[in-house]
Amino acid sequence: MSTHRRGSQIALWLVQAILAALFLFAGGFKLATPVEELSRLSAPLSGGFIKFIGVCEVLGALGLVLPGLLRIRVGLTPLAAAGLVVIMLGAVIVTAGTQGVAAAGFPLVVGALATAVAVGRRSPSTRTA
Repeated sequence: MSTHRRGSQIALWLVQAILAALFLFAGGFKLATPVEELSRLSAPLSGGFIKFIGVCEVLGALGLVLPGLLRIRVGLTPLAAAGLVVIMLGAVIVTAGTQGVAAAGFPLVVGALATAVAVGRRSPSTRTA
């Protein structure tokens, strides 16, 4: 493995670990918070939908790291990252609409990092030379 390739792999693992921690925290918060409180905090979205997003975030976080660590079904990692990209796209839209464009910067950056993982971890057979 070349030095450049090894450095890219280390960078991807670091990004995956940071994203996994972020989504575990965010999803865990949504799952631990009562539905009534979530409904109050996220005005345009229902509490039940926010709970669903929390479940997706926790599963996505696990999908970012567990396949690679266990070396089982590693093709699930780019799918988990792509799912998190979709969640972050929704977060950007909702945040921009409710809190303004400046506040949408954070979910935009998180979505860009998840996109980098989805692209960086796709299977070798789908990559172009």
